Amino acid sequence: MSMSDGLGAVPGKLGAWRERLVLPVFVVTIFLSAFLLFAVQPMFAKMVTPKLGGTPAVWSVAMVFFQAVLLAGYGFAHALNRTLTPRQAVLTHVGVCAVVALVGLPIAFDQTLGAPPSQGQAFWLIGVFALSVGLPFFSVSANGPLLQAWFSRSGHAHAGDPYFLYGASNLGSFAALLAYPFVIEPWLALKTQSTLWGVGFVLLAVSIAASGFVAMSGSAAAGACLKPSQARDAGAAIGWQKRAAWIALAFVPSALLVAVTAHISTDIATVPLLWVLPLALFLLTFVLAFSSRGERLHVKLLALQPAVLAVLVAIVVLPRIAPLGVVLAAHLGFFFVSAMICHGELYRRRPQASRLTEFYLYVSLGGVLGGVFASLVAPAIFNDILEYPLLIIAAALARPGLRAEVRRVGIARVAIIAGAVALAFVALQAGRVVLPMLVGLGALLVLAGTIVISREAPLRLVAATVLAVLLQQLGMNGSEIVSRTRSFFAVHTVRQTEDGRARYLVHGSTVHGAEWVRTADGAPVKSRPEPASYFYRGGPYAAAIEAARQVHGGKLGRVAVVGLGMGSLACHARSGEGWEFFEIDPEVVRIARDRSVFRSFTACAPGAPVVLGDGRLTLAEAKPGYDLIILDAFSSDAVPVHLLTAEALAMYAAKLSPKGAIVFNITNRHMLLDQVVAGAAGSAGLMAWHKRDQAVLPPFAASLQARAHVAIAARRPEHVGRISADTSWSKAEAGPAGRVWTDDYSNIMDPVRRKLGW
Repeated sequence: MSMSDGLGAVPGKLGAWRERLVLPVFVVTIFLSAFLLFAVQPMFAKMVTPKLGGTPAVWSVAMVFFQAVLLAGYGFAHALNRTLTPRQAVLTHVGVCAVVALVGLPIAFDQTLGAPPSQGQAFWLIGVFALSVGLPFFSVSANGPLLQAWFSRSGHAHAGDPYFLYGASNLGSFAALLAYPFVIEPWLALKTQSTLWGVGFVLLAVSIAASGFVAMSGSAAAGACLKPSQARDAGAAIGWQKRAAWIALAFVPSALLVAVTAHISTDIATVPLLWVLPLALFLLTFVLAFSSRGERLHVKLLALQPAVLAVLVAIVVLPRIAPLGVVLAAHLGFFFVSAMICHGELYRRRPQASRLTEFYLYVSLGGVLGGVFASLVAPAIFNDILEYPLLIIAAALARPGLRAEVRRVGIARVAIIAGAVALAFVALQAGRVVLPMLVGLGALLVLAGTIVISREAPLRLVAATVLAVLLQQLGMNGSEIVSRTRSFFAVHTVRQTEDGRARYLVHGSTVHGAEWVRTADGAPVKSRPEPASYFYRGGPYAAAIEAARQVHGGKLGRVAVVGLGMGSLACHARSGEGWEFFEIDPEVVRIARDRSVFRSFTACAPGAPVVLGDGRLTLAEAKPGYDLIILDAFSSDAVPVHLLTAEALAMYAAKLSPKGAIVFNITNRHMLLDQVVAGAAGSAGLMAWHKRDQAVLPPFAASLQARAHVAIAARRPEHVGRISADTSWSKAEAGPAGRVWTDDYSNIMDPVRRKLGW
């Protein structure tokens, strides 16, 4: 029996037992670590939303915080691997886990910093996140690369190439992604989730210690116990050019993930949990690319990408003609293939195991930069989701062989072409160029064909892709678009009908108000605008407002409206009534107040105050005594859950006058929310009624009328006037088995299931 630095191989039956145990221990540990890492993010986001609201600062800081801490965790893993022996690294990391278990659990909203300050809120938010979830997230984020580095020194038969374990890591993330909305959230309250997460963390710490033990007792102990200086010298030197390639290949799919999610959820379909699909595909690409079959798949997908790209080009030309499933498949198919190619290239360029943690550090940096670009930078510099077509081009640039072809063609020529394209995009953004539709259609179809035949010519494929994207973007500047602006929350498009008589504000596929701007003979409308879309006179929305008005003798006192839109609701206001509006998006307020675009808000409620911020938080600061509270934050298919919880309804009820009522716009193509409203209202001592508009209406372009699903809640039946006796309205009842939504519990799948009739 030989020994190596006191950590020799264990002979006989014990050695064989250790050999069989090492891989399962590492796989389970990495899987559990990734599961916990992915599960904590939606869990803590749900915790903070009711307290901090949905303001841009909260979400941008949350994203930047989690990505920055993940990068810090990868840096910590790299430092442990490069500066300490395996024994020291194991003891250090297990010690960090022990500290976290003692002082960082259970995860909860830490209120040490008190109320938000009037200035420097971003730093305050970072402090809240750091105190609440920073330590647990940091300690778990280091596990992926660190455990793979330990496995590489375990003496296992596959220790020389441990990158396949990255698949187990992403399988854990994949499992958490699917489990959270479909299993964890519907069945477990947040406190229970936090408790179970803490139990999982303790189990993870034990598993990490076991992994360290089997790694240190490996049969290749001599290699495992290299001194840090020896470990640094192992493997070929890595230059900055290779590091830059790692960053770029991680940047493109990370940014493309955010961009394609924003595109399909904004411009194609606002479906609950639709974001799960691209994120699941993103994780799956890591699982497949970093597997034994990854290289064979990589070759096949490189051959497939031009055809998928050509289909995508053709689809974006005629998005309204192609079925929804085909459109989604085209976008998600291109995203999947392109992410697979980028991650496949990363796998092909992976260094020796001794450089593993450095590799993952730069991959993480690329992912962070990609997420920051698509989530924070792009909304600030583009009026549309322009980052998506730009990243389609970047995906074409990521194909191997491009660099060699650029050298063959000549860098000067490529630079001239790139400069011309850049100037064209500047002209596009300035709105100076409009492409005739037929010319654009023909050119795009020709370019789609060119892309298909450019599989072996990456530079030609990139050039055709750039031109296709440019032409498609130019074709979007149709005459029906009056303006398009972008905020943190949405891309806001003001459109007009073909005859130019009406305008409406659109976010994706959802209309947020409409207005007649010209009469039948083409003259500008100068009279007081009439409420339109969901709020048309004779509809259930108008009936609910009028019923509340009659309860108060034909005149309302104070009215609070959460959700401004383009201001159509303001045209239900009457002289002498005090209407106040609460809106989270400053860009919406700007649009509503721009008389050159819409007149409803300024003509119907001149001087009405608008309070900026999350509706629940800002309304909580308002003085009580509202005769009517209107919650119009539910007209889109994405529902802000924290506005519909028992705690939220209790706060609304406390703001009402003795005979006050609350009106909800619960119109939704994918969810039935009447039971949710009824349950939360009942917990606040309120009764609720609801009505789904069944009226046969003329086409929207001819009438500007849209059917709505409306609910109204009050303390007593007489406080909703004639609605309580109107047979067209139904008493809203909480579901027989459904739990009331609270700040600690919500189940988005239940109203989806009811809408589907399940």
